[in-house]
Amino acid sequence: MSTKHEKILQYIESLPVGDKISVRQIAKEMQVSEGTAYRAIKEAENRRLVSSIERVGTIRIEKKKKENIERLTFAEIVNIVDGQVLGGKAGLHKTLTKFVIGAMQLDDMMRYTDAGSLLIVGNRIKAHQNALTAGAAVLITGGFDTTEENKQLADELELPIISSSYDTFTVATMINRAIYDQLIKKDILLIEDIYIPIEETATLRNTDTTGEFRNLNMRTSHGAFPVVTNTNKLVGMITVKDVIGKEENEPIDKVMTKNPISATMKTSVASAGHRMIWEGIDLLPVVDDDGILKGVISRQDVLKALQHAQRQPQHGETIDDLVKSEMKVMGEEDVVVEFKVTPQMTNHYGAISYGAFTTLLAEVGAFALKRKKRGDAVAENMTIYFIKPIQMESVLTVIPHILDMSRKFVKMDFDIYNGSTLVGKAMMMFQLLER
Repeated sequence: MSTKHEKILQYIESLPVGDKISVRQIAKEMQVSEGTAYRAIKEAENRRLVSSIERVGTIRIEKKKKENIERLTFAEIVNIVDGQVLGGKAGLHKTLTKFVIGAMQLDDMMRYTDAGSLLIVGNRIKAHQNALTAGAAVLITGGFDTTEENKQLADELELPIISSSYDTFTVATMINRAIYDQLIKKDILLIEDIYIPIEETATLRNTDTTGEFRNLNMRTSHGAFPVVTNTNKLVGMITVKDVIGKEENEPIDKVMTKNPISATMKTSVASAGHRMIWEGIDLLPVVDDDGILKGVISRQDVLKALQHAQRQPQHGETIDDLVKSEMKVMGEEDVVVEFKVTPQMTNHYGAISYGAFTTLLAEVGAFALKRKKRGDAVAENMTIYFIKPIQMESVLTVIPHILDMSRKFVKMDFDIYNGSTLVGKAMMMFQLLER
């Protein structure tokens, strides 16, 4: 049974793109309290189903597919640039394909401006009119206004005219940063990208017996199955180990693992993989907010997805990417890594930041382990000794030593030199991800 919260979210999702909603309207429509309606609208905003704009209200926007994530809606642009909507409010839900900076003669400007564009320009009234006629929205920088005729034209064509008090350079930088942040988010693999849907998942009912488990096991050769009720609510997991020595007619709900560990669609693949290794799980059920089974992921799926992600060209550079780009492996037999500290990796004192330093050690350790043992590793804990400050533009030499290696864990020691001076020491434990 869906909760009130879920029902409101489903209702919002069913609304046409561009519809305006309010707390009072939702509360009246769904017969819930205003507090419940407010919480659901906030959740819808987090899920990018709606966008709240000052002096306009909350409007239903198009939810972007992952491949179109670098595109922004005009409603998002208003929030990014702290803008004011002068006209064309009905078109705020539309998606922009590109933005054009109008720093040229009017005729030349129109060559680059086409339908779906956003023209960023100052108080050039004729340029505003021409852009709207060409099917483009307008972002006026410097806090300037436009004519009433242009505002009326924007309303007729449902193309927003937005005014921002920032200058053109700042506005372009802010929009670029927003696109860049979304590209980084796109690179983070989530369970929803790799899970096996319930239609392709073999499941057992809680009313079945161990005999039915053995039949399904022989048919599919899977070693574990989710156990669900008639409404597909997850109630347990059952594995081959659970049925060893049990009678054929033993009820499954007597031998299954109750309240199993599960993941949601928005859990990151890295997080799920870490949990599976730590708990020794080969199959992880995927559920929604109500505990209804949506599918499963296996350990092989997780490892395959993480390896695939590592081979992808990165669109947005994270701190990890910056650190990896400055690493140079020197040793043939024993791993020795040379690393240059760039200005982006420093703190306000001009020394290497803690984040960049720990990332460097984790990457060097993982690389050293790949030389010794095939497979991936996750940093479990670390102790760092900063002996001397490491300044900007320093070229560091990192030498890892494997102290102890078992089937699941590795203990490592690191020496960090700047020239011939020892500037840092570290101890680190890694958890090995078995294939």
